Amino acid sequence: MKLAALISGGKDSSFAIYKALQEGHEVTDLVTIIPANEDSYMFHSANIHLTELISEACGIPLTSRISTGEKEKELEDLIKALKCVNVDGVAVGAIESEYQASRVRRICVELGIKMYAPLWHMDPEKLLREMITLMDIRMIKVAAAGMDEAWLGRRFDEKLIEDLKALNRKYRVHIAGEGGEYESLVLDAPFYKKKINLLATRNIWMKDHGIMKVIAADLGEK
Repeated sequence: MKLAALISGGKDSSFAIYKALQEGHEVTDLVTIIPANEDSYMFHSANIHLTELISEACGIPLTSRISTGEKEKELEDLIKALKCVNVDGVAVGAIESEYQASRVRRICVELGIKMYAPLWHMDPEKLLREMITLMDIRMIKVAAAGMDEAWLGRRFDEKLIEDLKALNRKYRVHIAGEGGEYESLVLDAPFYKKKINLLATRNIWMKDHGIMKVIAADLGEK
């Protein structure tokens, strides 16, 4: 199946691409919606500008569209973006979010294409452990109890997974971040031809959440 992949730069959308390629699908396009609203219900905004570099890193063309990020109306922007690509289906990184999955599914029905969600209802801990063996993932936004500025920039590894499990036990933080507890950035993956190097970052901490803003980055050999 020829697929367009919704990409935010994070672990879930990236791993969905990896799974699609492993299962013999062809990912011909990346699609990014850039929300003006940081609190968009559908689309991530943290370091979304890096999807252009990710497109270059993996050699898959990117279609991007700016959205107001207004609840429900932002779906119209996704429809317009998907109308720009010629595919059989859309790959999404949804794990448990019925809000996101149901809306993409509805859009796919409207456009006459299929939704491909290879991570849907996978065990979060097992999924994270598989991800860290294949991808270089960094924590770029935190917005949950027990997560302070020290979490920003951390690489996903066994220690981080154990720390997330501890937060899950204490505060019910979803270890895969499905409740918006955190966002991530993938610097390298099996389908990348080059890896992303972070050259300059700045942590921005607000009352209840923080973001590691990437100021400069480039591509390097793997």
